Amino acid sequence: MGLTKSEIFTEKQNHLAGVFKALAHPARIAILQHIMKQNACICNDLVGELGLAQATISQHLKELKNTGIIKGNIEGTSVCYCIDEKVWLKLKKELNAFFTDDMVANKCC
Repeated sequence: MGLTKSEIFTEKQNHLAGVFKALAHPARIAILQHIMKQNACICNDLVGELGLAQATISQHLKELKNTGIIKGNIEGTSVCYCIDEKVWLKLKKELNAFFTDDMVANKCC
């Protein structure tokens, strides 16, 4: 996290920030939605589906893979990607907990 001094934050805070960063691009959301819609591993059909260059898609896949949300397997000359179900379920719980934490509304705003 560079200049944000990530060492002063908890591991959980840094982890959630990384997840939000990975999800913070519409192309990554589209990639995840496409993989989920297929309900199977996808191999090389994202260029036609999303209309982005292969290099751009590869960068987005790398970000999602680094977070652990997706995993990839090499099959011949292509890499096939799918959602890592264990990571996905863990992220759902973490994000649900984050958004359902009690919030105290201030009357100053």
